[in-house]
Amino acid sequence: MCGRYVSTRSPQDLTRLFGVLDWRSEETLEPNWNVAPTDEVYAVLERAPRRDDDGASSVRRELRPLRWGLVPSWAKDPKIGSRMINARVESVHEKPAYRTAFARRRCLLPADGFYEWQQLGNDQSGKRRKQPYFIHPTDEQVMALAGLYEYWRDPEAGDDDPGGWLMTCTIITTEATDAAGRVHPRMPLALAPEHYDAWLDPHRDDAGELRGLLTQPADGHLSARPVSTAVNNTRNNGPQLLGEVTGPPDSGTRPADRP
Repeated sequence: MCGRYVSTRSPQDLTRLFGVLDWRSEETLEPNWNVAPTDEVYAVLERAPRRDDDGASSVRRELRPLRWGLVPSWAKDPKIGSRMINARVESVHEKPAYRTAFARRRCLLPADGFYEWQQLGNDQSGKRRKQPYFIHPTDEQVMALAGLYEYWRDPEAGDDDPGGWLMTCTIITTEATDAAGRVHPRMPLALAPEHYDAWLDPHRDDAGELRGLLTQPADGHLSARPVSTAVNNTRNNGPQLLGEVTGPPDSGTRPADRP
C-alpha cells in the first residue's frame, strides 16, 4: 500500500512539468514531507466541462488540490475516504467504489517519493519493530502517481452552495519491484511521461486500453534509504525526515515544525 508520501514541488514547477494551463494561485499548498490520508494534495487532471460552438468538448488540464482518500459519489458519510486511500491495480476497474472514476476521472498525483515500513520482528519487550524507508526515483525526478478522483455532494448543502462539493482522490497500487520490493510487497504505481496524455484524457474509457498504461516500473528505477521513525507521527514535517539513519529504529517522537 501507500500510506504516506512526499510532495514538495512548487505549483509553478508542476504546471511546467505537466503542461498545466489552469491553476489558481489561491489554491497553493505548502510543501509537505509527510503527506498523510485526508491531507490536501496536488492532482493533475483533465476535465471537459463545456462544449465549443461546434459541439466539441473543450478539455482543460488543471492543477487542483484534492483530499487524499476517495469518497464515492454514493457514500453516505465522507469519513469512508480515510479507508480508501489506495486502489489495487488488479481490481480497480471492477470495484464499485472505483470503476466509474477509473472510466471517467483519472489523475496524476505528483510526488518526490513515498514511505514504506519494513517489519523487523519484535524487540525485547515483545513490541513489533518497523523501520520506515523513503523510496524515490534514483534520478530525483518527480513521480507521477496514477490516481483517480471523485466528486461527493453533501446532502445537507444548499443547491447553490459551492462548498457542498468535496473532491477526493486515491492512489493506484501494484506489486512492488526494485528497491521497494525489498521493503514492502505493494507500492504506488507511477506512470511514464509518454502515458500522461492518454491516462488523463477524459474521453478514453476502454478499460483494457487504460489498464495497458499501468505497467510495473523497470528495475533500477527506485532507491530506498532508512529514515527516522519520526515520520510515524503525522505532526512531524520537514526535510529532516528524509535524512538517512543507521542502526536500529529510533524513537523519533518529537514534533517538528514545517520550515
